[in-house]
Amino acid sequence: MKRAFTILMATCITLICASCGGSKQSSEGKDGLTGEISISGAFALYPLAVEWVDAFQNANPGVRIDISAGGAGKGMTDVLANVVDLGMVSREVYPPELEKGAVPFAVTKDAVVITVNTANPFAAEMKKKGISMEEAYKVWISGEIKTWGQLLGTGDKTPIHVYTRSDACGAAETFAMWMGKKQEDLQGTAVFGDPGLANAVQRDALAIGFNNIGYAYDEQSRKPNNGLFVFPIDNNNDGVISSDEYFYDDKDQFVKAVADNKYPSPPARDLYLVTHGVPTDPAVIAFLKYVLSEGQKACAPAGYIGLSEEKLQNGLKQLSNSK
Repeated sequence: MKRAFTILMATCITLICASCGGSKQSSEGKDGLTGEISISGAFALYPLAVEWVDAFQNANPGVRIDISAGGAGKGMTDVLANVVDLGMVSREVYPPELEKGAVPFAVTKDAVVITVNTANPFAAEMKKKGISMEEAYKVWISGEIKTWGQLLGTGDKTPIHVYTRSDACGAAETFAMWMGKKQEDLQGTAVFGDPGLANAVQRDALAIGFNNIGYAYDEQSRKPNNGLFVFPIDNNNDGVISSDEYFYDDKDQFVKAVADNKYPSPPARDLYLVTHGVPTDPAVIAFLKYVLSEGQKACAPAGYIGLSEEKLQNGLKQLSNSK
């Protein structure tokens, strides 16, 4: 009887452990790679990551991958808590996160752009004048600029409706970093998520916000999404957008400008897949190797900027040390 009870308890413990996320194991057998991968995090990386996931699963039908967007902060929190295998992070990884075991793999490059409504009565003036970093600071940080007249150098008293992000995210952190600040320093009506912020600007003719390029531009037409106008940045702060500074009419033109370093960085930045410690799971390692090699072919068609060969090789070198 005692022996039967012991066996029963051992079986229960085994079943409980098998149901825990941390106990899942992947393997490479005669039928190919098998296992499960979970991913969460940045809206900025989500569209491209979905393409990587679909392609990898098609080539490895024995692997199941669950992916969800919820912001870079969620991705980092989830991966450090071992809730997911990979966190999508659209900002630099902070030293305290590295100390907790975060291992970042740079996988592509993106940028944050300033967005306004196409029905804005001052859109023509915006296209000619642009917005400088100092002016953006006075809109989002100090609050000194409150009207479109102040921003565009006219006497108009029409108020600017400023929007920002409510969720901890790489887009807001990177946008604030451009102005020498952090996300919590940004003022404005706070909206959750990249799609939510784009929708808020699309609904408000006097709105100004910011979005990752994947949510500012339409993937099919390559033009700005319906109702959105991308506010050009006045890089040399001369109050005029020259022909060399205007590259916002379509996504491909803008992506090339980022690649050619014509757009400031930040708000352009690398995007990361982050693991908690150097990965050991065969499926996770195989997926990251795919992303850093064959998967790079998807970057440009999806409207992202490919990384240098040096950065890609650095990532692969990290994986070569995995066991």
